[in-house]
Amino acid sequence: MISPGHLLLYAIVFAVICIIVFSIALFIITEPHPHIWRDEKEKYFFNPKTENSEVFPSLHDSWSVHLSVIVPAYNEEQRLPTMLDECLEYLENRLKNGCTYEVIVVSDGSTDKTVDIAHNYALKHENIRVLNLVRNRGKGGAVRLGILSARGSAILFADADGATKFSDLEKLDNSLTSILGFNYVNNPNEVSSSHAVVCGSRAHLEEEETAKRTFFRLLLMHGFHFLVWCWGVRGIRDTQCGFKLITRESARAIFQALHVERWAFDVEMLYIARKLNIPITEIPVNWTEIEGSKIVPLWSWLQMGTDLFFIWYKYKIRAWKIKRSKQM
Repeated sequence: MISPGHLLLYAIVFAVICIIVFSIALFIITEPHPHIWRDEKEKYFFNPKTENSEVFPSLHDSWSVHLSVIVPAYNEEQRLPTMLDECLEYLENRLKNGCTYEVIVVSDGSTDKTVDIAHNYALKHENIRVLNLVRNRGKGGAVRLGILSARGSAILFADADGATKFSDLEKLDNSLTSILGFNYVNNPNEVSSSHAVVCGSRAHLEEEETAKRTFFRLLLMHGFHFLVWCWGVRGIRDTQCGFKLITRESARAIFQALHVERWAFDVEMLYIARKLNIPITEIPVNWTEIEGSKIVPLWSWLQMGTDLFFIWYKYKIRAWKIKRSKQM
């Protein structure tokens, strides 16, 4: 008769062996660096004015506008126009003061009229380009390919729902200036070659949101925050706000190393930034919940939780590795 003490010991030994075997297998089958796949069609954008396809530039080229705005969009025919109207009005006002810009709408395999709507805006505004992905890649994949096609000294990615108002970009700009000591309008060369990430944050609205949400949604929210704290990035209260500003050089370092292409990509992005000692700040922004979210509460949170675990675990066992440039 095996005693309970021996049974517990056997169970622990068995669990340790399983973890070791799992870790070895995961290390063997995992590519240490991401393979960034891009269809040949995705290397071009359609110019509705000339009715010709033109080649996207590369993130590795020198900057040619002060600010690039990347807008990932999946079936956003309802929400995109309002967001673009507000975005373009704000950026056109800044253009009068010398801040050149571009907007890249990345249709993430949309099956509705998202691409048509974006092209209609591009017909009226020469600063808009549309990257039409041939299949759905996930938000992280869409943001990455948009950033890899950007011309800006600084790059902002913003959600297509317009939940954060563009006037709050001024707050992110001020934070970027406080980190670097200069800004991308007056010193675009210096900003382009420097390192910084500025995150818009809704953390200051948490108390207000708590009063509105159901117990189940609150449980999911706090559970996700706990997992981010355990497995992801500590010190950033809101990793998921879709309003982040990044320098061109930091974008090169981070998005070439990024593996996760779904909702949890923000966490890996910030994890990589921390590992590369890139300065990160978190700035409160105004935020309004807009109907039409693509997040399915339970399923999306399960996906995020799984991604968070593997972000932490694969870097922990060195299955994933980060390439460092000579300057870092």
